[in-house]
Amino acid sequence: MTAHQTVQAQPKTVPETIHLLGTLVTFRALSADTEGAFSLVEALTAPGQGTPPHLQRDDAEAFYVLEGEFEFMLAGATARSGPGAFHYVPRGVPHGFRNPGDKPARMLIINLPGGLHENFFREAGDPVADSSVFPPMTPPDIPRLVAAAGRYGIEMLPPA
Repeated sequence: MTAHQTVQAQPKTVPETIHLLGTLVTFRALSADTEGAFSLVEALTAPGQGTPPHLQRDDAEAFYVLEGEFEFMLAGATARSGPGAFHYVPRGVPHGFRNPGDKPARMLIINLPGGLHENFFREAGDPVADSSVFPPMTPPDIPRLVAAAGRYGIEMLPPA
């Protein structure tokens, strides 16, 4: 390969979508696609929905807002972010997000290394057939969520 050539990698799997806490998480690049380096998901969050405060001991996370607005809680501070905003969250830093708007908001989420969040999303959430249609909102299964989180180094924190 010369310096001017690039490698185009296609994901090895068909995109899969999971519903978790009012967010449709569509896998765009799995750990298996990136030699374990990272996972990439597209997240579509319903109005008023999001994740409670939590932290990860074993992976870092980054968010890039594509559409709408998100309210991010990062290490106790809150920031509203629109399209083009980027937030990096190192391991061990408390964080969470929610969509404060009246329309769905969309972002990309990268987890480094890959794999841990893929497995968490699958265990804690429910598969859906359509990555653009939210299922009816129901209260989360907290014991299922906390158990899955614990298996993947995620600690759920009390509300800020």
